Amino acid sequence: QVQLVESGGGLVQAGGSLRLSCAASGSLFSINFMGWYRQAPGKQRELVAGIVNTDSTSYADSVKGRFTISRDNAKNTVYLQMNSLKPEDTAVYYCNAQGSRYSGTWERYDSWGQGTQVAVSS
Repeated sequence: QVQLVESGGGLVQAGGSLRLSCAASGSLFSINFMGWYRQAPGKQRELVAGIVNTDSTSYADSVKGRFTISRDNAKNTVYLQMNSLKPEDTAVYYCNAQGSRYSGTWERYDSWGQGTQVAVSS
């Protein structure tokens, strides 16, 4: 299995910043995609930002210009820098990683972190 451990959530005032981190661990695996999703109460989980192994990034329209996703391949870690936070950014943020892992044969995996709460007060 590929495990993901998130950190960096918390409570911040509107206009403030937070940085989320997600570290992937396991044996004999490669990562093609890492991304951040969020789920607010009563809403569906949505993709916030993603980065692929070519370092191409994508963002939800609601966070463009405010959030930046980056990746440290040496540490198998993805970051989400969130600036100019708004109350509507309040949600549980989940890290996702997809790639291949070796367990006798190479097979694809799709792993999720446990989630970290981000709360933005007005």
